Amino acid sequence: MKLQTVTVPDLGGSAEVEVIELTVAVGQAVAAEQPLVTLESDKASMEIPAPFAGTVREFCLKIGDRVKQGDAILVLEVAEDAVVVPDAAPAPAAAATVVSVALATASADAEPARAAAAAPGAAERRAAPPVALPLVAGDAGLIDVLVPDLGGAASVEVIEIAVRAGDRVAEGASLLVLEGDKASMEMPAPAAGIIVSVDVRVGAQVTTGERIAVLRPDEAVVAAAPAAAVAVVPAAPAQPAAAVAVAASVPAPAPAPAPAVDVPEGDAGLAIARLLEKESHLPGSTAAQRQRSSPETPYAGPAVRQLARELGVALAQLPGSGPKGRILKEDVQGYVKKRLAEPPRASGVMGLPQVPAVDFAAFGPVENLALTGIQKVTVTSMSRSWLNVPHVTQFDYADVSDLEAFRESMKAEMEKRANKLTPLPFLLMACARALKEHPRFNSSLAPDGTQLVMKKYIHIGIAVDTPQGLVVPVIRDVDRKTVWELAAEARELADKARTRKLKPAEMQGGCFSISSLGNIGGEGFTPIVNTPEVAILGVSRMAVRPVWDGKAFQPRKTLPLSLSYDHRVINGADAGAFLTWLVGVLADLRTLVL
Repeated sequence: MKLQTVTVPDLGGSAEVEVIELTVAVGQAVAAEQPLVTLESDKASMEIPAPFAGTVREFCLKIGDRVKQGDAILVLEVAEDAVVVPDAAPAPAAAATVVSVALATASADAEPARAAAAAPGAAERRAAPPVALPLVAGDAGLIDVLVPDLGGAASVEVIEIAVRAGDRVAEGASLLVLEGDKASMEMPAPAAGIIVSVDVRVGAQVTTGERIAVLRPDEAVVAAAPAAAVAVVPAAPAQPAAAVAVAASVPAPAPAPAPAVDVPEGDAGLAIARLLEKESHLPGSTAAQRQRSSPETPYAGPAVRQLARELGVALAQLPGSGPKGRILKEDVQGYVKKRLAEPPRASGVMGLPQVPAVDFAAFGPVENLALTGIQKVTVTSMSRSWLNVPHVTQFDYADVSDLEAFRESMKAEMEKRANKLTPLPFLLMACARALKEHPRFNSSLAPDGTQLVMKKYIHIGIAVDTPQGLVVPVIRDVDRKTVWELAAEARELADKARTRKLKPAEMQGGCFSISSLGNIGGEGFTPIVNTPEVAILGVSRMAVRPVWDGKAFQPRKTLPLSLSYDHRVINGADAGAFLTWLVGVLADLRTLVL
């Protein structure tokens, strides 16, 4: 047996991170890839797995410590053959031998381990925290598949994994599906080749630049792969003195006695849980827990803090149900549900009565369908908008007979350009001009309610119905684009929405929204304002109606319009002027050039 010191691996650019949890105890036997500690930066949390099996002999840090790359985590007692140090990097006689956990470089004996990852039992093993497979000298040109730019989103969730280690994939094949607050997107393979490892699991939260898989591409593809698209891992060189120090010559310290815990034989998960409850074996845990319980420093991760900010919840008011009192998303959501269910207070503040629970199965067969992530977000955002915004909706009809005649006359040009003109690009152009003429509609109410934020740009969202739920991609700088450009971009964004390829950045920054029912039906509806915008235009089905021309009724093609607005910002006179101006422009497009 010999001792090895496990150290903090590459932190991906973070200078320091905080130790928020120790998941093993001194004296405990750990398996390879079993989590040892959890570290948290200002953007994400990550588990550090054991690079090999062994027994924990000493912790070198405690909860609450801030550590950086190369700092010691703990000392493991391992078998003599647990780590094979490459001959190319011999250790000095007077110093400990060092290998890197970040690359997990081993000798050629690592190849059978990689083959085992692709074996039939690998799917079950993926439930454990992911660890990079060992790289050997023949692994030059491996590709790290990274999470792309999330357009400002803190993180997204892995909702589906389509491949596993050992699978061969074609270029562009779907590897996994990511879902953010507003959309889902598939991650394609950057090249054809074989999946070496999948480094995430379903339910994991990932951030921009995080590695999600490693691909061994075909040789022809490696030479042609663009450098900007993927990160290429070179052949493993002689290892630097970092990550794991093999201190075989250092005598083992006397192991601290593990607390006596009554655990069924073989139930390792329950053993860890009960050991964590004891806390006596975790260095510094008592002080760290007292610090975490302080109202000034609520114990919660970045995603939970973001959710609390969005819902207006003060984390200091919440008890945490996670390990060591950590506040979870479920705690925030449960707190909000509890507050909404509270009866009206004596002070007269209006409360929301709780909807009674009903056992629908008592009346006949039922089926429960889980909501998609997008549908869950829609529930929250629409409820928030409806409860916070005093809505008013005004209705009118636009005579679009001349517009439709113009569209019909452009059929040859549409075929020539391979670009179809629907009423939508004309609506976009007219709304952009209306926002310029009535700038109050192109504003947002500041959170404190004391001022308006007047926007000097015009970005308009278009509601798109998809199998996963309603999404609203945003067309930017509408006032600077031609009808042909708006038609092409609207169609492209709608296609991306339906195929779950929209990026978060493509759904942000809207000033005004258009929700069109197209040919679905109806003469009007009351769309909900997409806050923090202050207005939204609903468009219903076009129909031929009799219109009085001063002498007789004429059959005219009319388009029903519904304008919903935030009555805190826009009064009825403003809305009437906006809608009347818009109806006039749609009736005679020549006014757009005036």
